[in-house]
Amino acid sequence: MTLTPTVPGAALDDLGERLHGRLVRPAADDYDAARSVFNAMIDRRPAAIARCRDTADVAAGIAFARDHDLVLSVRGGGHNVAGNAVCDGGLMLDLSGMKALDVDPEKLFAGAGPGLTLGELDRGTQQHGLATPLGIVSATGIAGLTLGGGLGWLNGRYGLACDNLLGAEVVTADGEVLRIRVQEHPDLFWAIRGGGGNFGVVTFFTYRLHPVGPVLAGAITYPWQRVRQVLRVHEELVASAPNELSTAVSLGRGPDGQPMLSIIACWCGPVEDGARVLAPLRTAGPPLADTVGVIPYMAMQSAPDEGFPTGRLHYWKSGYLRHLTDATVDVLLEHVPAMPLGFSGVGLQRLHGAAARVPTDATAFPHRAEQYDLLILAQWADPADTDRTIAWARGLFEALRPHLQDAVYVNNLGAEGTDRVHAAYGPNLPRLAQVKQTYDPDNVFRMNQNIVPLAVAGA
Repeated sequence: MTLTPTVPGAALDDLGERLHGRLVRPAADDYDAARSVFNAMIDRRPAAIARCRDTADVAAGIAFARDHDLVLSVRGGGHNVAGNAVCDGGLMLDLSGMKALDVDPEKLFAGAGPGLTLGELDRGTQQHGLATPLGIVSATGIAGLTLGGGLGWLNGRYGLACDNLLGAEVVTADGEVLRIRVQEHPDLFWAIRGGGGNFGVVTFFTYRLHPVGPVLAGAITYPWQRVRQVLRVHEELVASAPNELSTAVSLGRGPDGQPMLSIIACWCGPVEDGARVLAPLRTAGPPLADTVGVIPYMAMQSAPDEGFPTGRLHYWKSGYLRHLTDATVDVLLEHVPAMPLGFSGVGLQRLHGAAARVPTDATAFPHRAEQYDLLILAQWADPADTDRTIAWARGLFEALRPHLQDAVYVNNLGAEGTDRVHAAYGPNLPRLAQVKQTYDPDNVFRMNQNIVPLAVAGA
């Protein structure tokens, strides 16, 4: 728990009167609901929650936290596993009500508020047959996803979410409202595309849109005995896959407790071409199930949703893996069948094509290579299962560590040590520390995978 000064009730009353939104305090009936987030392991109690309605509310909240020396946290969609949206004893800015959306189908851009989820943004853009690259679970908030990079089903053809960000409105630590893009405050615009919420509170995003219609997508599930052969075929397929194809490998245990393997694919090009490209997966061995077909893009975007209900406990470990080597597969074959019964799994989402070709220093997101984003997703419902489920996840991660890059996707990090935070920002960390020094020298925005200001880092 972070210890903070007691805030006088009169000061909170004054803040509540100045907000266009609403100030939620611990005695309120909806306080517990307002402080809850996706990961049920997070149980923190802010001194107050400012449910912001607009940019002015955000600026007022930042000023209040500074004036009263309070820890400040910022909630968008509340889907980050680390739970940094919620602080203990400080002020939580809740942006979930800021859901403005303006789609321009002629100029191919969308302006979006930070409270939107992926599903809400997709619904608005798909009405015009358009989309911007986002993530893969529709309940995820666009804000945290974009600021950390944003890896989804369109990454091969159109890049990451942060690659399609055209501009943003940001409230800085001193309360200034900046409208940024490549030509205006280019250092800050560079930093928010992968540097997380370290530099200010983004109150509006502007995205580039692309024509996206129905996709050829779904999952092919195989018996566990075919794991080696199927993963070898998949490795060969992705080595030369067209940009239109994005895939992910999923390993887990089925309802009967037996381990199983699925390959999830999304083809955003001509259907006949996609069927030809995916043919090797259908001949890799007799599948247990094959749901690949032409479906609306939004159906693919929301397909994993039922696997991520609210109220479950989560512990994640992650890293980048260049290749699914025989040695890596050996580790998976040993550890996946030992996975505790429940809702856990191992996912390997492919980063490739357009997302992999961006220069390392073009945005703050540095992990530009053809590779897998490997995620050990430990998920369970009964707190009594906590110790053994976390122990399984840690054991698998340690066994995989020799095969992983010294790098990690910042959006997958939980409560990690400093070394892993450094690995998340990689070679771009020194430049990010410089930007942090310029816009947040006092580290007001520290409830995140934190980048310390250059002066502090140097000391």
